[in-house]
Amino acid sequence: MTLSSSPFLHTRALHRSSMPSCMDPCFLALILLLLASLASSAPSGYRAVLTHVDSKGGFTKAELLRRAAHRSRLRAAHRSRLRAATTTLSGYSTTSSSSETSPRLFSGQAEYLMELAIGTPPVPFIALADTGSDLTWTQCQPCKLCFPQDTPIYDTAASSSFSPVACSSATCLPIWSRNCSSMPVCRYRYAYGDGAYYTGILGTETITFGSASTSSAHHGVAFGCGEDNGGASYNSTGTVGVGRGTLSLVAQPGVGKFSYCLTDFFNSSLRSPFLFGTLSDIIAGDADAQVQSTPLLQSPQNPSRYFVSLEGISLGDARLPIPNDTFALRADGTGGMIVDSGTIFTALEESAFRVVVSHVADVLGQPVVNASSLDSPCFPAPSGQQQLPAMPDMVLHFAGGADMRLHRDNYMYFSEDDSTFCLTIGGTTPASTSVLGNFQQQNIQMLFDITVGQMSFMPTDCSKL
Repeated sequence: MTLSSSPFLHTRALHRSSMPSCMDPCFLALILLLLASLASSAPSGYRAVLTHVDSKGGFTKAELLRRAAHRSRLRAAHRSRLRAATTTLSGYSTTSSSSETSPRLFSGQAEYLMELAIGTPPVPFIALADTGSDLTWTQCQPCKLCFPQDTPIYDTAASSSFSPVACSSATCLPIWSRNCSSMPVCRYRYAYGDGAYYTGILGTETITFGSASTSSAHHGVAFGCGEDNGGASYNSTGTVGVGRGTLSLVAQPGVGKFSYCLTDFFNSSLRSPFLFGTLSDIIAGDADAQVQSTPLLQSPQNPSRYFVSLEGISLGDARLPIPNDTFALRADGTGGMIVDSGTIFTALEESAFRVVVSHVADVLGQPVVNASSLDSPCFPAPSGQQQLPAMPDMVLHFAGGADMRLHRDNYMYFSEDDSTFCLTIGGTTPASTSVLGNFQQQNIQMLFDITVGQMSFMPTDCSKL
């Protein structure tokens, strides 16, 4: 091709003749500017929303709390059962039984639902968002047993992007550790403390987040295809795993971090934002507040959990007499504190719990109704009083100087059923793991960055994010 026959070369030649000293640098600058523009306009993350599992049930405040507390007890019992039955193998939790059918991945009840879509073409599904789980799963056709659901049940045969995962593959390792000769396809079984269960096969699929206009699709994501799901108490048709393990929807797409901001527990009309990737950065909050950050700890016995180091608690200006090592994560996996989106009330190691209850009783000037229980305690309200009195802030002191300030409504509520003031904090037995529950996380943006091993938080009006 001659120079005159090529419009591009002809134009380039004209530019060379008219701007011989500037053309190459200008051309390079133009390319760099274009690349920068493309980079800045490229999606930097994706957004989902959470709704509470009981938001459409028409429940009273007392009923909402009772139902959530019941789920939390099941979840705590499930954690205890796993802690007693598990050992560590290659960084994953595995049962100590020699049974050929022992599963290696577990889950539990949770509180908030996320809407996603799966497959090509995408089929919507609603699942529990769970910081304590890794595997994302949904119910699949053909179902041996499936829970009723409003959206169509996903069918692998109708999707052009589904592919089963072989039992012998590395992707299956977190799920199954036994001999694969009897089952070429990777299978899993989740079991719950109350007898609920679900089983199925592992496959890879396209998972889509967001609405039709702002959707973000991720291809080749390993997920669970639930074909046999039983147990009356289970409250969803799937799980979105956002734990720290290799199968989670944080690790697989490579986003590295996520944040959520839980709106008022009692206002069912509000939805809570859940942000992945760079969209998760904390960009809003109270004008007088600052972003606080604390290191995430790693437990070899529970590698999927988000452990933090709680070093003390204050009520108002008074630091409570709780030894600094009360919440220490021990080498055998006991102790420590996890941040959990699926547990409603914070649970503290028993000795610390007793100290907190005693000081709250002193502030209220009322005795504890259920003093011997580890459940959240209540205090009789003075005759005629129908709302909480003024209370000092409770401050959780985390490693690195990060202080989480809980206003009264983040740790207390008034029970209209029996006219009592109730603390939304319970206790755990000695050496058990403490839990930072979701009631305490209301209107606080929580950011988990697994790339740097850090949790950050900031008081925020979550309804405005």
